[in-house]
Amino acid sequence: MMEDLISRVTSGEVLSREEARQTMLLLMRGEASDAQIAALLTALKMRGETADEIAGFAQGMREAAVTITPAVGPLVDTCGTGGDGLHTFNISTAAAFIAAGAGVYVAKHGNRCVSSSCGSADVLEALGVGIDLEAEEVRECIERTGMGFLFAPSFHPAMRHVMKARREMGIPTTFNLLGPLANPARAEAQVLGVGAREKAPLIAKALAEMGTRRAMVVHGEDGMDELTTTSPTQVWEVVSGKVSHGRLDASELGMPRSSVEELAGGDAEENARLIRDSVLAGEKSPHRDVAVLNAAAAILVAGKASDFREGIALAERSIDSGAALRKLEDMVLFTNGGA
Repeated sequence: MMEDLISRVTSGEVLSREEARQTMLLLMRGEASDAQIAALLTALKMRGETADEIAGFAQGMREAAVTITPAVGPLVDTCGTGGDGLHTFNISTAAAFIAAGAGVYVAKHGNRCVSSSCGSADVLEALGVGIDLEAEEVRECIERTGMGFLFAPSFHPAMRHVMKARREMGIPTTFNLLGPLANPARAEAQVLGVGAREKAPLIAKALAEMGTRRAMVVHGEDGMDELTTTSPTQVWEVVSGKVSHGRLDASELGMPRSSVEELAGGDAEENARLIRDSVLAGEKSPHRDVAVLNAAAAILVAGKASDFREGIALAERSIDSGAALRKLEDMVLFTNGGA
């Protein structure tokens, strides 16, 4: 079967959504060799994936994952594809705590470093959060604290079958797009950053096809896989199966313009200090501004705000009231065996 699939994709043929789903399940069962996996991923990269293929692959990944169903919601995920190469601090992680402090239930799906100097898992560890929890412990963490971290290797054990081929290829592949689409808690709403602009509308369409209730797929015109304060941001909004495209300029919402350099991060320890001791502590800075903007998007897709201005106000209040920092403290306590 793999030989036929590789032949079809290399000749430019497009897979249906169901064929893509079945292909992913085949990969997740370990029924393809490393050479076959690399050949398929290379062919897809050269041709370019369709929205149907992305949706089908993501559905297959979801089916092969360990899943949880928290008894709260709506659940929101804040993550991105990575790979923007700008080495910013962990914006979506900071935004997750701020959104949680505003009453949003956050099921953050993430891994170790891709585009920043450290990934969400790295910075959460440095913040004192335990990331190697059992699935049901993560479910309880979300229910008890309002936020949980779904560490990708723990929830996608079948990915071990493709890791060797991906590592040896050494280039971004379809799988870099799929992680954010395969949230094991089935988050109903999402803010998803994309570093490659041409992929953003495909991912938005895939989210719509997969039944995501509300999402924003965002790409900064500075190349950032976040909503950015250094330039306008391209936004593809998904609402009940429909996709619309627009442009958001944070400066028009009263937020100061910053430079990419002002949003820089460092290693995990440095980024943890920046999030805990500056952004969540209420210090005014470009780091805070961009985290607030991204938190506002999460608050908006969760239905807690009617527009970005209200979302920004709620995000600011989350920080200034201490609620965002308390979410971090609660998560640290719970994930280390506390109440």
